[in-house]
Parts: sequence; C-alpha cells; structure tokens
Amino acid sequence: MSHRQRIVAHALSPAAYAPYGDVLMASPHGQPGRPANQGTARRFDHLAGLEDLRPGRAALNLSVFRCAPRSTSPFPIALLEKHPGSTQAFVPMNARRYLVIVALGGARPDLTTLAAFIARGAQGVTYRPGVWHHPMIALDAETDFVCLAWEDGSAGDCVVVEYEERERIAVEIAP
Repeated sequence: MSHRQRIVAHALSPAAYAPYGDVLMASPHGQPGRPANQGTARRFDHLAGLEDLRPGRAALNLSVFRCAPRSTSPFPIALLEKHPGSTQAFVPMNARRYLVIVALGGARPDLTTLAAFIARGAQGVTYRPGVWHHPMIALDAETDFVCLAWEDGSAGDCVVVEYEERERIAVEIAP
C-alpha cells in the first residue's frame, strides 16, 4: 500500500507533546516530588490540566480499554477522533511501549500539525479538549489502558473523521 505522506514517530517527551496535552509520568520536568506514605514513596501532584467544557452536566467516566497489539510499520492512519468537551487521559497498565498520534485543528484535523510519538510503559498521556488523535495503539503486546474522560452520552462525546485509503498518512515506527 502506498501512502501520499509519511511521518516518523519520535520518543514521547513533555516538551514535544505540550501543544496536544500532557505527559503523565513521575517527575516529568525534573521536580523532586514530595514525600508520602511515611517516606516510602514520592508524590508528584498536578501533572495535567483536566477539563470538562460542557455547559451541562457530564459524568466523569473511568474506564479500561484493552488494546490488541498493532505491529504494522508503516502504520496507516485510517481515522482521527476528538473529544470537544473533555480532556481524555490514558494511562497504560501493562505496556512496554505504545504509539500516540495527534493533530491540532478545528472541524477537521490540520494535518500540517500531525505528530506521532512512541510512549514508554511508564508514561501516560492526556489529550486536551478538541485535540485530534488516533485511538490507542499498543505496539508490543496486548495492553490495558485506564481512560478518564467526562461524557454525557451525546454524539459530541467523540467526533470521528475517517480517511479513504488514498488519503491516509503513514507513520514510520522504529523497532
């Protein structure tokens, strides 16, 4: 399959990912955290901005996604989705690494801002409200992700744009 455009996935870092959301990890900016649990742990607070932008009342939904591994490289982007009214957070429970694909935009993704990152198992991510992204992509093994988002059951919970095969962009994934 030939793709009109290719991008390369880079290692996930807080600085590179900042336009799209936050990287969830211990000490993302080198802060020492604070002692917790009688000195047996370090606590890192306020790692992400979490927002519910809906005018009505949406319920906070804590769910788990079990994702089958995808090893295709290049990985074809068949669709992107966004959640206009809510931050969405994903935290892997058992991953070695996974692929994160994001783009900015309004009614449709701005593909000039399309970026791909390879996240380590010790990193979670948030998508800011309205950030276009691909659904979770486990790379090496079946992976469970904890997901946190505000939802009200309306069609606005998740907006999807699908791409025909000739429009798809491919993501190169380093082994």
